[in-house]
Amino acid sequence: MNAISSDDVPKEYLRDGVTASILGGLAMIARLLLSTEPQTFPWVCRRVGAAAITAIIVGYGVQDYIQNPGLRMAVIGGLSYANPEVIDWLISYVKARGDKELKKVGVKSNGKKKPKSKRGK
Repeated sequence: MNAISSDDVPKEYLRDGVTASILGGLAMIARLLLSTEPQTFPWVCRRVGAAAITAIIVGYGVQDYIQNPGLRMAVIGGLSYANPEVIDWLISYVKARGDKELKKVGVKSNGKKKPKSKRGK
């Protein structure tokens, strides 16, 4: 089994990924600078990191669909900027869906079974 070397990855993929990551991080930094709410340093790092990862994924995803570099960078920056809302919505959707499925089988969301009602005796 051969290890992956730096020669196996085309240079333009690496350059595009780094560019998208920087753009996403800068979009989130701009958003945080415009915010009036106080944030902690770890919270800021987490948000900027998530935006950078989102930018990389979106950058590779739209690469074949959007040919204009300026428009592609606008899409990457916009989606990185909207990343917190998308992630929060996705987490709440998955949590609600999981609670709904647990309710069907009679298990509370904390992992405990619901007590049997005394009315049915």
